[in-house]
Amino acid sequence: MDCENAEFWMREALSEARKAESEGEVPIGAVLLLNDKIVARGHNRSIVANDPTAHAEIVALRHAAQVFRNYRIPGSVLVVTIEPCVMCVGAMIQARVEALVYGAPDPKAGAVTSHFGLTEAPQLNHRIAVTSGVLEAECRALVQSFFEARRQ
Repeated sequence: MDCENAEFWMREALSEARKAESEGEVPIGAVLLLNDKIVARGHNRSIVANDPTAHAEIVALRHAAQVFRNYRIPGSVLVVTIEPCVMCVGAMIQARVEALVYGAPDPKAGAVTSHFGLTEAPQLNHRIAVTSGVLEAECRALVQSFFEARRQ
């Protein structure tokens, strides 16, 4: 995915992240693409749904799986504002997501480049192509401002 397209789709993911923020959730958003079209959207809903698995990525993957009536979504691209955690990368591997585009790294829980390298782990049966740093400053600022406001 070229830089211009990646930024376009990341703006859609940022829109989802802002929805999460308006609901009092950590502002992380995701869009799932297939053939350069959004097939599912998601934003964090763990607090609202009382569901520890309701991360933006999982919400989008669940929606797409229901739409396609298949838990596998080969050829798909997941665009998410923050580096995914272990759970979310695991779900992407199970869904056979082809590529991941993310904005800012998550130095505490990121499982792609910050820790673990799960998208390229030789022990696993699927690899995911990764593009990172797309609109990184904007993605990072949204999360940082959310947590700064909560500390006050």
